[in-house]
Amino acid sequence: MENNSKFIPHHIAIIPDGNRRWAKAKGLDPWEGHDAGATNLEKLIQFALKKEINCLSLWGSSMDNLLKRPIAEKKALLDIYKRYFQRLLEGKEIHENEVQVNVIGHWEEQFPESLKNIIKEAIEKTKHYKKRMLNFMLAYSGTDDMLQAVEKIIAKSEKGAKITPEILKANLMTSELPPVDFMIRTGGEPHNSNGFLMWDSSDAQLYFSPENFPDFNEDKFEEALEEYARRERRFGE
Repeated sequence: MENNSKFIPHHIAIIPDGNRRWAKAKGLDPWEGHDAGATNLEKLIQFALKKEINCLSLWGSSMDNLLKRPIAEKKALLDIYKRYFQRLLEGKEIHENEVQVNVIGHWEEQFPESLKNIIKEAIEKTKHYKKRMLNFMLAYSGTDDMLQAVEKIIAKSEKGAKITPEILKANLMTSELPPVDFMIRTGGEPHNSNGFLMWDSSDAQLYFSPENFPDFNEDKFEEALEEYARRERRFGE
C-alpha cells in the first residue's frame, strides 16, 4: 500500500468531534447531529478514495460514549451505525477500490447481534483486499488499547523478558495499521481524546479544524491536505 505522492499522507486519522454541538446550535436532537456526521463521513471517505489515501482511520465512539450517554442517544447512534455499515456493504466504492474494512475496539461486547452481524460481514467480504484500508474505531480508547497490550505481553512472557517497541506494537488492537502521518480533529478543541491511536500517532502531524464535523466537508478536507503538504517534517533531526 504505497502512495503516489509524497504530499499525500499515507495514513490519516480523524477524530470527528462536534456532532452534538452542531445539532444544539441548530435546535436539533443530539442524534440528528450524529446522523449529519455519518452523512458527511460517507462523502469524506469517497473524497479520500479519489485522493488515493491508502489508510483512513475514523474514531466512531469511545466506551464512555456508549455507556454514559442517554439511552435514546445511544440507541440512535447504534441505528446510525447499522444503516451506515449496511450501505457500506451494499455500495460499489469499497469493492471497486479494493478497500479492506477493519473495525477496532470492544464493539463486539457492546453492540446488538444484528449490528455485529453486519459489521462482521463487511470485514469478512473485504479482508482479502490490499489496496486501501478503512478503519473504524468503535468502543475504542487508545489508553485501553495500550493497557490491554501490556497485559497480553505480561501474560505470555517469561519473567524478566524485554519489551521492545515491536512487541508492544504487535499486541495492540491496531497492530496491522501503519503509523499515522496526519491526525485531524474537528470541532475546535485542540487536543487528543482517550489517547486515540497514541502509539501509532507518535510522529503524526496534527491539524485542528474549528468546524464541527458535519461542516468539515470535502473543501475543508482539501485545505487540511494542502496544509500538510506545506509542512516540513524533521523527525527529530
